[in-house]
Amino acid sequence: MFVITCHSRSHCHPFYRPKCRLVYCALLLCALFAGVAAAQQPAQIIDQANPDIRVEQLFTGLGVPWGMTFVSPQRLLITERNGQARLADLENFSVKVLTGLPVLVAEGQGGLLDVKTGPDYASDGWIYFTYSKPLNDEAATTLARARLDGLQIVDWEDLLVTDTATSGRQHFGSRIAFDDHGHVFFGVGDRGERDEAQNPSNHIGTIMRLNLDGSLPADNPFIREAGKRDEIWSFGHRNPQGMAYDLQRQRLWSIEHGPRGGDEINLVLKGRNYGWPVISHGKEYWGPLAIGEGSSKPGMEQPYKVYIPSIAPGSLMLYQGDAFPEWYGNLFAGALKLRHLNRISLSANGEVTGEERLLEDFQERIRAVIQGPDGWIYFSTDSGRILRLGPDR
Repeated sequence: MFVITCHSRSHCHPFYRPKCRLVYCALLLCALFAGVAAAQQPAQIIDQANPDIRVEQLFTGLGVPWGMTFVSPQRLLITERNGQARLADLENFSVKVLTGLPVLVAEGQGGLLDVKTGPDYASDGWIYFTYSKPLNDEAATTLARARLDGLQIVDWEDLLVTDTATSGRQHFGSRIAFDDHGHVFFGVGDRGERDEAQNPSNHIGTIMRLNLDGSLPADNPFIREAGKRDEIWSFGHRNPQGMAYDLQRQRLWSIEHGPRGGDEINLVLKGRNYGWPVISHGKEYWGPLAIGEGSSKPGMEQPYKVYIPSIAPGSLMLYQGDAFPEWYGNLFAGALKLRHLNRISLSANGEVTGEERLLEDFQERIRAVIQGPDGWIYFSTDSGRILRLGPDR
């Protein structure tokens, strides 16, 4: 049995219009009252396959919590796609709004996207972000870093404004991952310009690799190669929505949206072409027509797993905690369309050996998935909830 236990209520947003404050407060009190009532009636989800798991609800009433990262064992930094960031305290279950974020484009699939503490966070304090940066009437996925000073984001620094600016508001990506050699990876989708994913003279449809300070690694695959961008690590991606680096085995995993069918888990290798839109395992949205030249072609990589129908992945996490030793080394992805937590087991050489769909009865679009310092699995939903999954023992 899954037991969902609520720990907090919805939180207030600041307001700035004095004439509307009475109406606003009345509505807010109603919303808070409803939230408290729900919190006093924990829901239960029955799952006969997993009787020893429980899910605890920590926070509700957020926007779309797109990214999460622990800045201390009890403090969680949360980004919302609408352009807001919050600091959540797991000791007193308070949530406070952060200031100091840049202007961004929060439209369609764009906004404030991923967030991750850097590998040297304990000593240098750098936190990495991706977001949709406005460029006149267009927007481009951008990698940035900043520090946290109390409730203020400071020292904001754009590391790379990608060459992906379009007027479209889709397929921005963009998750962040780190290796243990001083590099940061992040991806961008095809931005609605699918053929450009095969054109490495821009960053559309690519996964990029930089040094932690934003400079170029000397061993990137296309460094100083004419007609190709130095930052590119791999290309031919449709819309990478999750990335996880396996430090133990030194390999980078990505999960990306296919079209109608054909979501993919890929092992991302240096300089490789992942095929979009020349090859795909999905079909056009407007009809049962295959995309491109087929599902395979020499010189283009095949996915390690394909989802048909699409689950619409929202994240990817490699589990390496102690709370679930039987899941060590498994990949977890949040599913947006098919609404569950997707678990993928891997062999030592990376082959997919099994799949399990957790929390299907929960019926929530699961967005971000991360591992906590306690080994529990923390995840967010598009309905504005933060929850954690742990052993019921």
